[in-house]
Amino acid sequence: MLRIVSANLNGIRSADKKGFFDWLATIRADFVCVQELKAQAGDLSDRMRNPDGLTGYFHYAEKKGYSGVGLYTRHQPDAVVEGLGVDWIDAEGRFLQLDLGNLSVISLYLPSGSSSDERQQVKFDFLDVFMPHLEKLKAAGRDIVICGDWNIAHNEIDLKNWKGNLKNSGFLPEERAWMTDLLGRVGWRDVWRNLYPDAPGYTWWSNRGQAYAKDVGWRIDYHIVTPSLMELAESASVYKDEKFSDHAPLIVDYRREL
Repeated sequence: MLRIVSANLNGIRSADKKGFFDWLATIRADFVCVQELKAQAGDLSDRMRNPDGLTGYFHYAEKKGYSGVGLYTRHQPDAVVEGLGVDWIDAEGRFLQLDLGNLSVISLYLPSGSSSDERQQVKFDFLDVFMPHLEKLKAAGRDIVICGDWNIAHNEIDLKNWKGNLKNSGFLPEERAWMTDLLGRVGWRDVWRNLYPDAPGYTWWSNRGQAYAKDVGWRIDYHIVTPSLMELAESASVYKDEKFSDHAPLIVDYRREL
């Protein structure tokens, strides 16, 4: 069994203090994709770099305390791909890919547009650039999983208060249509929704009010996979027994060997 975890840490140092790496040592994951490091190389402790039998790879943002993605694995990759080869995207540290044989594991942190109209435009621009890349990846014929915070709730089931968010970033018609295109025309698969058509599967909760306690959440963290890997997806779960971040880790087990 191949276990792959996706977790937006909302700051790797903060998540460390809240016990993330203690938990990680107990779950025997093969790959752990993390997002929103909010740190540079010099900020990481030895355990954050290589926690308990795992080796870490990172794509840092140029701006301090901002964005950044990482990928931990207990296997030796054949290749590491850092960034999409687009300067303005790669400066924000949003894409990291490890290749092992016919398997590619990707940690992705798609931009949020909630802070301003300018950032929403950056998000739209990112989506425009990213779609052709996703088409090429799909056409390569590999087993690929893209784990991460996509900052888009695809359908009404994917967020509690969908009626109140129809004009808000993360649930805009254009964003949802983009995701529909990805999962329809291009042919990628959403592991959680394929396994559990009727389970909301929230992975993020606002810090406002009692959103977490009342489970007023959004499902914006995904395993998006090629059809060949979807066939091997055995089970998925959202870990909520401990709170490391405003996101919860998404764990998927695949019937696949490396």
